[in-house]
Amino acid sequence: MNKFLPSLLLLLASTGTTLSAMAQDIKGDPLAGSKKNALCVGCHGIKGFHTAFPETHQVPKLSGQSAPYIMAALQAYKSGERKHPSMRTLASSLTAQDIADLAAYYESTGTGVTLAPQAQPGSAKAAELVTKAGCTSCHGENFSKPISPTYPKIAGQHGDYLYVALKAYKTTDKPLIGRGNAIMGGIAKQFSNAELKVLADYVASLPGELQTVQPARFK
Repeated sequence: MNKFLPSLLLLLASTGTTLSAMAQDIKGDPLAGSKKNALCVGCHGIKGFHTAFPETHQVPKLSGQSAPYIMAALQAYKSGERKHPSMRTLASSLTAQDIADLAAYYESTGTGVTLAPQAQPGSAKAAELVTKAGCTSCHGENFSKPISPTYPKIAGQHGDYLYVALKAYKTTDKPLIGRGNAIMGGIAKQFSNAELKVLADYVASLPGELQTVQPARFK
């Protein structure tokens, strides 16, 4: 097993407990969230939509993602732990209740499919990298059942987005780019960008619960 995992998992457990406690303080309302997502759907509600920052990639699928994770991600953008100018601006405009409502809405709009307990094996290289990174220790055997709802489901997420996100965890010296997560940073920094691309493409190839729900007016 990856030599970093024992200490990292202890930190993950304590962090997840804290975030779960925070999530329980405010209850999200999916219906209210559906009325607050006007700014979100401009990017996350258009299938195939690409952004050009920090490089061209598809914006992540949100529908079906766990509400506690979405809440944690938006709080990270709001605090600056995740560096992204437009997401920082948007998140900063949201109250804690807004964040909870949006998270509840996106969680409620997933596929609801039942997945196999284990992901299909990929290439030998992908299997080697997954084992080295210890991905399933947190994201689950099928990459859709993480051990804590504050960790993301990643199976079937856009590969180019996953690649950019993984590289962001390695970035510590840019004012507008980077993600300040010590756990993911410690894992991502073990790999070259080429290896991160193999990991991202493999996870993207897996069946998952995530999707982009496009409003009728955009079709």
